[in-house]
Amino acid sequence: MAHRPLGVVTRGTTNPNRLRRVDNWIVETCGAALRAAADPLVVDLGYGATPVTPVELRARLAAGVRPDVRVVGLEIDPVRVAAAEPAADPPWLTFARGGFELAGLRPALVRAFNVLRQYDESEVAGAWRTMTERLAPGGLLVEGTCDELGRLGAWVLLDRTGPRTLTLAAKPTTLESPATLAERLPKALIHRNVPGERIHDLIQALEHAWQSAAGYAPFGPRERWTRTVAALKQAGWPVQGRPRHWRRGTLTLPYPTIAPTTPS
Repeated sequence: MAHRPLGVVTRGTTNPNRLRRVDNWIVETCGAALRAAADPLVVDLGYGATPVTPVELRARLAAGVRPDVRVVGLEIDPVRVAAAEPAADPPWLTFARGGFELAGLRPALVRAFNVLRQYDESEVAGAWRTMTERLAPGGLLVEGTCDELGRLGAWVLLDRTGPRTLTLAAKPTTLESPATLAERLPKALIHRNVPGERIHDLIQALEHAWQSAAGYAPFGPRERWTRTVAALKQAGWPVQGRPRHWRRGTLTLPYPTIAPTTPS
């Protein structure tokens, strides 16, 4: 049965290691779900003009989760699919034409990065629902965005019930201010960084904690970031994880903590 791709062709810009931060987070956070999956099928949706990110994803998951993981790169543009074929390594890494309908596949995990950023906010909920309805039982969706070099990023973890967490990620050694993370919020949140919205409160609180932790700067940027996140937690934000996680430049909170106060 043929599946008509759902979505539009995106700009397709990408770079090697652009998604390293989210990939490493997936290995640690979603690894248990992939290990428990009857079929460790992973979809990289909208990989762009070159297949570098699905190639890297397959390598990281095979090394960090299970060697039999299979990755399928999906793109709406058939020209991009054809161009990616030389990088295929069947059955572990293949490419196909597809969109939010996931080409009829039932993956255990979907990574959709820098895709919805190019859509309207009103289209996000429908795209999330279309993808999560096609997940295998216990499946997960990681949807988000990052800058061109992967130094700043943010993503939402979802299952069939909806969004579970929001993660903000930065490279501490190049971070000048956590406020710059607002530029990389997922489409569901990026326009909500205004007074009266919880995501705005979070960004403001994070920036305040960062400035308060300036005294730790001589001990290195990772220590300053870790102290920043610790201060945020002490202020009452339900930060997940432990200092060893925070040192990597990530901050994860339950999605309801920062969910939009009104529908889009």
